Formats: sequence, C-alpha cells, structure tokens
Amino acid sequence: MSLVNVTNMAVLNNPSPFSSPLLFEITFECLQELTDDLEWKVLYVGSAESSKHDQVLDEILVGPVPVGINKFVLQAEPPDPRRIPPNDIIGVTVVLVTCAYREREFVRIGYYVNNEYSGEYDEETGPPKPIELGKVTRMILADKPRVTRFPIPWNGQE
Repeated sequence: MSLVNVTNMAVLNNPSPFSSPLLFEITFECLQELTDDLEWKVLYVGSAESSKHDQVLDEILVGPVPVGINKFVLQAEPPDPRRIPPNDIIGVTVVLVTCAYREREFVRIGYYVNNEYSGEYDEETGPPKPIELGKVTRMILADKPRVTRFPIPWNGQE
C-alpha cells in the first residue's frame, strides 16, 4: 500500500508560449509520517527517437511531509530547444512528473504535449527553419494524464 497518493494535479498557465515555465499544482495525501523527503522531478521528452534528448527540467525535495492533505506548485523551467532535434520542436511529445521516496519512484504522471507553430507558413513545406520559438505555443493535454504507480518498500525493507 502506498503511503503517498497524488489526489490531483492541475496544469497551470496552459496553453503557454514554448519558452515559459511549466507549472503544476500538485495535491497529495500522506497517510503516515515519513522519515525522508519526497523527490519530485519534471522530465521533458525531447524526441521519441532517443532518450538522449530527454531533459530533467526540475528536481525538488519536499519535506518534512506532514500526515494529511498537502498542496504545492511545482515550477519547472522550459526545455532547452538546443537539446531538441529541430524536427521535433513542433509536434507531439510528452512531459512526465515523477515522485520518488528514498530514490525509488512510486508514481509517474505523463501528459501529452502539443507544440504548435502559430505563425503563417506553407502547409507543404512546414514552418520556416530555424523555428522562431516566439511563435511556438505549448499545449499540455491536461485532461488526459497517464498515471503509473509502482509498489515500493516504504519502511526501508525489500
């Protein structure tokens, strides 16, 4: 049984410019006192072709965590476009919010992200290269998260 359950995650500032921070309001319930902090992480998938383009946008420790309902806003910097293949900046990708306890991930919440070019361009040739990032809008499909839970040993025993 998990001692921490995410009860709600709201995506704030959505849609937003590609270069703006990502904001998630996270509500979770803690069922028992924890001796260590929770590690929250935001990961941006830069390309479906290779994980070498994935970027950890932020990592924070939250604690001590009181028993009961807890809420905070996790703000992560936008992805570095220089680390994303040029053909993958526009289109659909994924952002993941994960939480771990004692370096063991127990929940992963994934959202599809659609990056659209808002400037005018020829449909046959696509947006101009290089992409003008000021004309890229990020839309996180907030109403359809994919939640994956992993059993972990909460008391330190395997």
